[in-house]
Amino acid sequence: MNRAWIELSREALLNNINEYRRLLPDGTGILAIVKANAYGHGAVQITKALCEMGVDFFGVASLDEAKELRNAGIKEDILILGYTDPEYFDEIAAHDIIQTVPTPDYGILLSDYCHRRKRRIRAHLAVDSGMHRIGYTKDDINEAVKLYDASPLKVTGIFTHMCVAGEDKPESTEYTEKQIEYFNEFADMLKDRGCNPGTSHLLASFAAINYTHAASDYVRLGVLMYGTKTEDADYISKETSFKPVLTLKSRVVSLRWIEAGETVGYGRCFTAERPTKVATISIGYADGIPRSLSNGRLKVLVRGEYAYGIGRICMDQLMIDVTDIPGVRNGDEVIFIGKDGDKEIRAEEVAESAGTITHELFSCLGARLERPKSI
Repeated sequence: MNRAWIELSREALLNNINEYRRLLPDGTGILAIVKANAYGHGAVQITKALCEMGVDFFGVASLDEAKELRNAGIKEDILILGYTDPEYFDEIAAHDIIQTVPTPDYGILLSDYCHRRKRRIRAHLAVDSGMHRIGYTKDDINEAVKLYDASPLKVTGIFTHMCVAGEDKPESTEYTEKQIEYFNEFADMLKDRGCNPGTSHLLASFAAINYTHAASDYVRLGVLMYGTKTEDADYISKETSFKPVLTLKSRVVSLRWIEAGETVGYGRCFTAERPTKVATISIGYADGIPRSLSNGRLKVLVRGEYAYGIGRICMDQLMIDVTDIPGVRNGDEVIFIGKDGDKEIRAEEVAESAGTITHELFSCLGARLERPKSI
């Protein structure tokens, strides 16, 4: 590998899929969320590996993400979880992609398109059970029924999203159970009006473990499928053994000694208090290392030992103090997320230090990071 790269563990990914299969009721399928370049891991690589593991349904955020998978030869079902401009409905139909219907107004646009162009599009109906982001409510039931009757538009599924399913506070548990109840009531209202709601999926990564009793046709697996929590405070009600799929590495490209009193980096933010050996690493905030980790908040692994950042993180490079690590050489690997011997840097702790969550940390991993072509 060249300057900075990602390594992916097929073994860890398979382990995580099997952990879910162990916990879920028989007959519950996996809808793998591979949006945002599979949380920075590499959408095509991860999706192909998951197909080989028997996963047959994938979720993305946009038409471009769906087309990337189709162009890579993925033939399994793909659901766009977000908005697609009506200008691109032709492409949804051409690539046989399932489109989310986020609002009644959007449903009318999609239905009108299918009637006018005589094109078949499959869709999943979003239900707002309490997150208040997108979705139909019970007040929209008549519009939902019309959508189910709007052939050649074919509504083949229904879903919602839980907003506090990773918390064990009593009020969060109560709210999640109310969301489940609301969703089920909405589905029953459709059935009472002669509609088959279709494929149902309401549980995501944490809800799929903490509320297994509510599992339906599919569960949507995101961050935990990749072996990390959103943050360490997330609650998991059952004993599990998820393994991180991703390791992030770069290299030492320059070494120099500076004297006490000398400074390092933009703004001269670091001043050496002793003779200090500075290592420059070929990765920066354009690659996804949060700039908020500047000035000593960054921790890395070099030759099996922890080292810490000094000065400001640059766009393409950053500096660390390796004074107390013997034998460091140009070309040595530096681990930002991953393990070396008995030491580990977890994505959760990196995200916490940066004041964010793993979702953002992963999704900001830059396109110029090298990734394996397959896993």
